[in-house]
Amino acid sequence: MAEQRVVIGVDSSTQSTKAVAVDIDTGAVVGRGRAAHTVSEDGGRESDPEQWWEALEEAVVRTGCAERAGAVSIAGQQHGLVTLDAAGAPIRPALLWNDVRSAPQAAELRDAVGAAELARRTGSVPTAAFTAAKWAWLRAHEPAAADRVAAVRLPHDFLTERLTGEAVTDRGDASGTGWWGPDGYDRDLLDRIGLDPGLLPQVLPAGARAGIVRPGTPLRRGMLVATGTGDNMAAALGLGLLPGQPVLSLGTSGTVYAVGRTRPADPSGTVAGFADALGDWLPLACTLNCTLAVDHFAALLGRGREEVEDGGTAVVLPYLDGERTPNLPAASGLVHGLRHDTTPGQLLQAAYDGAAHALLAALDGVLRAGGEDPADDEPLLLIGGGARGRAWQRTVLRLSGRAVQVPAAQELVALGAAAQAAALLTGERADAAARRWRTAEGPVLEAVDKDDDALERIGDTLRRAGALQGAPATAR
Repeated sequence: MAEQRVVIGVDSSTQSTKAVAVDIDTGAVVGRGRAAHTVSEDGGRESDPEQWWEALEEAVVRTGCAERAGAVSIAGQQHGLVTLDAAGAPIRPALLWNDVRSAPQAAELRDAVGAAELARRTGSVPTAAFTAAKWAWLRAHEPAAADRVAAVRLPHDFLTERLTGEAVTDRGDASGTGWWGPDGYDRDLLDRIGLDPGLLPQVLPAGARAGIVRPGTPLRRGMLVATGTGDNMAAALGLGLLPGQPVLSLGTSGTVYAVGRTRPADPSGTVAGFADALGDWLPLACTLNCTLAVDHFAALLGRGREEVEDGGTAVVLPYLDGERTPNLPAASGLVHGLRHDTTPGQLLQAAYDGAAHALLAALDGVLRAGGEDPADDEPLLLIGGGARGRAWQRTVLRLSGRAVQVPAAQELVALGAAAQAAALLTGERADAAARRWRTAEGPVLEAVDKDDDALERIGDTLRRAGALQGAPATAR
């Protein structure tokens, strides 16, 4: 009997690190591990990168395959700013994607360069989420710390470097910084924010090997390590996504994206023009408030997350962490349209609607930005922590008017990383490995009539609430 060939994929996310061990030939998950992270909530959103490393060590050991896997790859939360000293130790906690303190710096960059020019050069108009704005914030508020920085990394870069000793990254994650474009690092933008390009990692080509595991880790010494990528790019790989297949991901943040054949450059800033982890593009819209915000509303109302009710006229904008789409970094939660007969269940449903609205409103723009036809009747792939919740499924069906497919595979970000690792051993493309594993298969929920009344109520509330929510912003 042939020996089982196994790889490990890692997802270092906001709340935890997940690792999966996958049989290369069948795609079967033969081992799993998980370890939690902590995130500060006192004004900003920060995490100690050292806990990510400790969580990775714990998670890969729990797979039971750390000593026998043939290769490993790490996917990580996008945009986080990791600053290291000359010894490779973090100078301060990492600034995370959902830390909106850098909103003024993002606005300054947009004003100085112009939104259309930034979109042309980097594919995106940076918001507070982008790493460029976070570095500018650090320069402005903690100049002594910025002066000590010997290396700047994204979360997955930091972990890959800890494994291999190599300062490398990939085009997918690099495209979310705000300082990278198809021609490489944009030196003019780096100069504007006071960042030496010599502090940045090398951007490897798709499918390249980052290095090998060095001594002193739980993984077998000499194991091959793939480049890794950002979490959204890894999920696209994990689905084996083909151009034009739309994805809605429900997690701490919400995202809607599709692989595109043409490079996006949306000057409105609604669609981020990310690169994918291969040779195409990943136009994407992202919100800061998704499952956690809705769960918080459920807790405030004293109801379970599935205890929703139809009807009512209430609108909830669950912007508990500010918001990225629409670009309202100073926003807070808003409830409008309450009546004597409004029930807690209707209010909870309104929170679901408010969280899903911006993502679904951006869907057509995402598809167009990648050169795809938004009128295509391709089912919307629903993934992430909320995807199996019946209330989330019904909400997406009602507000999208599309059929919805829920892949049976779980931990798609880690599976995408595993596909990258497998590609090192098989020579195939990572997305082809995922399609061979049939990761996107799952039940298809039939389309229902779009709830245009609810969409109009939410859109109208957004338009009228601009001053209250810290506009200017383009409400959809």
